[in-house]
Amino acid sequence: MTAFPFGRHQLDAAVTEKAFTQQVIELARLLGWTVYHTWLSVRSPAGFPDLVLAKPGRPLILAELKSERGRLSPAQEQWLAVLRQVPGICVEVWRPSEWDRIVAVLQGEGLL
Repeated sequence: MTAFPFGRHQLDAAVTEKAFTQQVIELARLLGWTVYHTWLSVRSPAGFPDLVLAKPGRPLILAELKSERGRLSPAQEQWLAVLRQVPGICVEVWRPSEWDRIVAVLQGEGLL
């Protein structure tokens, strides 16, 4: 059996934000979360996090998803700063390289 020619870091860097978003949504739904995905729209406020994740008995999660090289816009940074000050919600910025932590958080084992 030959070794896979790419390391984890190279694979994470190759994942697009769109594909990563779909992976997170599928995982969250599999684990019983209700998911709202904010789409680009003239009706959506600029910078609002990509996902709202809700599950009974768990804090509400607002997650901004980025590719490995993706950067937060000033509007995203502003929204995240305000939302982090709201009690009872968990505000996250997730990247493909953090997959193990994402799984742990959604399974109820991560830091919330």
